Amino acid sequence: MNAEQLNCFMTGNELAAEAAKAIEFHFMGYYPITPSTEIAQIIDRMKAKGEISTVLLPADGEHGAAGACFGATTAGARVLNATSANGFLYSLEQLPVQAGSRLPMVLNLVTRSVSGPLDIRCDHSDLMYALQTGWIILMASTPQAVYDMNIIAVKLGEHPDVRLPVMVVSDGFFTSHQRQSAKIFKDKKIVQDFLGKCSSSFSTLNPRQPVTVGPYMNDPDLINNKFQLHQAHEAAAKVYQQIARDYEALSGRSYPALEAYQMDEAEAALFLLNSAAETAKDVVDQARAEGKKVGVLRPNLLRPFPAEALKAAAQNLSSILIGERSDTPGSLGGPLSHEVRGTLFADSACRIKTLSRIYGLGGKDFREDDAAVFINEALSVITDPQAVAAFGFLGTEAGSKKNLPPQVLPPLSREEMSQGLTQIEVVKSEGKNSPLKVTVANPSLLVARPKRIAPGHGACPGCGIFSGLDQFFKGIEGDVVVLYHTGCAMVVTTDYPFSAHRVTYLHNLFQNGAPTLSGLVEVFYEKKRRGEIAVGEDITFVMITGDGGMDIGMGPTIGTALRNHKMIILEYDNQGYMNTGGQLSYTTPFGKETVTSHVGKASFGKTFHHKDTAAIMAATGIPYVFTAIESYGTDLVAKAAKAQWYAKNEGLVFGKILISCPLNWASEEKYGQDILQKAADSCFFPLYEIEHGLTRLSYDPEKEGRKLPLTAWLGMMGKSKHLLKPEYAEALGAFQNEVDRRWARLKAMADHPLL
Repeated sequence: MNAEQLNCFMTGNELAAEAAKAIEFHFMGYYPITPSTEIAQIIDRMKAKGEISTVLLPADGEHGAAGACFGATTAGARVLNATSANGFLYSLEQLPVQAGSRLPMVLNLVTRSVSGPLDIRCDHSDLMYALQTGWIILMASTPQAVYDMNIIAVKLGEHPDVRLPVMVVSDGFFTSHQRQSAKIFKDKKIVQDFLGKCSSSFSTLNPRQPVTVGPYMNDPDLINNKFQLHQAHEAAAKVYQQIARDYEALSGRSYPALEAYQMDEAEAALFLLNSAAETAKDVVDQARAEGKKVGVLRPNLLRPFPAEALKAAAQNLSSILIGERSDTPGSLGGPLSHEVRGTLFADSACRIKTLSRIYGLGGKDFREDDAAVFINEALSVITDPQAVAAFGFLGTEAGSKKNLPPQVLPPLSREEMSQGLTQIEVVKSEGKNSPLKVTVANPSLLVARPKRIAPGHGACPGCGIFSGLDQFFKGIEGDVVVLYHTGCAMVVTTDYPFSAHRVTYLHNLFQNGAPTLSGLVEVFYEKKRRGEIAVGEDITFVMITGDGGMDIGMGPTIGTALRNHKMIILEYDNQGYMNTGGQLSYTTPFGKETVTSHVGKASFGKTFHHKDTAAIMAATGIPYVFTAIESYGTDLVAKAAKAQWYAKNEGLVFGKILISCPLNWASEEKYGQDILQKAADSCFFPLYEIEHGLTRLSYDPEKEGRKLPLTAWLGMMGKSKHLLKPEYAEALGAFQNEVDRRWARLKAMADHPLL
């Protein structure tokens, strides 16, 4: 008799969180990336309500999240993670470490296209990188399966004959955000009794029994380790079958290693993964009604690959079409095609005709008409092997010069960008450069300067990114090349085939923007040295970062600073990961409510103080660092002019500007400038610059008689003003003390002759 269950109507991500609630993992390390982020968001909300006790660690990047999970599993803990696409690839180095160390955990891989170009929708290009990691891979084709597979994954990975980490793979947006009727167990004790007590053969938390995890291995030890990993997968194939039977008895739901749908007497079959297979089932039913002998094969278990089940299901087939949401360029088929063919053709007597089709890349829908095309091709090749190509793409259009992206905006002329609106004076003092003196033109002339970012972007109402960037670029003379990290500023200005940028623009991912631009900078100066670029040509190189770019990209950025390339890095601080939906970043203020730092009876918001990126970058010894807000006169323009001079003459510059973000702050758009000013007046966001290691305050609200308590600023921040309630007095006090400490330190540095 099945255990008691409740009916619900949920998405795949919601059901992953419901499974986590029932399992009660010890630890979850994560980093937000669409479309997997909701899993962590929902679990964080559960934690704030006191519904679970799982420790949640928001890492500074997916690589760090994977490392945190690895560390937690060495203690014999039950551990969870969730990621997608390039985030998954960023963590990839850690995954074979996890499998090779035989440390079980669960990772929800919510599939998404791997850039570039950047695309946040579903395909399986990330999943295909997972095949070589040594992890067990379960495929969840429906929201219900996401719930069930997460539970099965724990039991399978922890089995003493297996001891391996397990991925649960669902289709981004198709399954993760699709709401369907499902069932969940009424009592989490049902799940926990099914799983049993978490056990491990060792723990790094037992000093009386010390262990060495991850030793250096020589021949022949490593090959023996990999052989044991292979044996563990062979064991997993058998163990999975028993766990699936046990889970069916508990839930009433069956998950064979390979689902064979309508395969009785089938002549042709489609081999598809996840949601596409569910779509194809309806078309197969229609084809069967028309007398066509077709079926669908869909693995629930992708690693270990269900080879024997495939051989058994395919023994009477004349043809099979393998559809893939990924491609291996140059190989006439993706990894799945080669795997299926390798399994079938291991039998030299096999005469099954195989077709390989790439479909649905970048989230392109797979509809019933597409499944019908696949079925017809699979049937056609039986009677006429030359009727269809062995390999091809579904739903592509050949490009031509006639439909190249249009140049909507004319390029800016050098004369337009070189108007001398800022003047720099270098003053020598005792053989050293004193702070640069800047003269800024009348604001009316600055306003008239053409914009490097044109109107027409898709930012939220009240977004301060582009007014802030525009004011910064008012202080830059001449030609520029810009590089943008992934983030709001990038996403809303470059919706293919259009661009809001009137200058040369590059994009790279969070962690690699600074090194990417540094390579371009060095080639520019080398080409000038070789005479390949005219002597008079000059370019200012600017990297724009924000939305967490100074979290996941901090390490490479520090490396770029230490090398001191001649470029500017400008961080717009909106205090969160806004391009992924408003999760906490390390620049998020203490106590602020975000979708991954909820406020509830067990939580008051973000639990650690905001990162002082300007101070961190100043510690690298670069020639110029500044902070600014858009609302404080022409201060930002003057600092931009200084930044350009230092970038051309001495090396790397780092600037940080606070910009308004009504969506993230839950504030009214019309108060954006007032909020920025109060951030400066309360000393939460002090305005200063550091030239050659010497600190100078740009604005001292105490001397101006405008110093405000932190509460004056927090009261305007909709997602922070809960700190003004009496029950959060301790948190508010801690926040105020930290702001006061940083301000006192900054003033002391400004007063010191060496700091």
